[in-house]
Amino acid sequence: MDMQAEVARLVEEAQQQLGEGVWDLTQGDRALALKTAAGLGEAVGAQSGRESTAAIDRLEHLREALAVLAIALAGTHGRLAWFLAGGSAALAPVLHWRALPVGDGPSFNTVLPTPQQFTEAEDAVRRLGALLARLGA
Repeated sequence: MDMQAEVARLVEEAQQQLGEGVWDLTQGDRALALKTAAGLGEAVGAQSGRESTAAIDRLEHLREALAVLAIALAGTHGRLAWFLAGGSAALAPVLHWRALPVGDGPSFNTVLPTPQQFTEAEDAVRRLGALLARLGA
């Protein structure tokens, strides 16, 4: 399953749980969700204009988004933690990407992502951030 599909599934499940009253957010959950949404927004920025950014910078921003999720995950438990962990897992392929040529040595099994893969990953981060912002509101 690709990143966007996995994130879409996570968002759908979260919305279902919220709608059914299964997931009851605490004030702490809401605050953490808002903080995490802001961090994801800072990491990947607005949707338009990113395509012209250098691959190394786009990869750096995506890794920053993963770090934001990891830090948030470390500070919570329960359904919010499960959602954040699912988001991190969906974005895990980013950890196997590189922006630099291999040169003469091994590449630790990294791959060069396509511009489309960068865009899809950035969109997935934005979708996670949008749901987190709604959770925090």
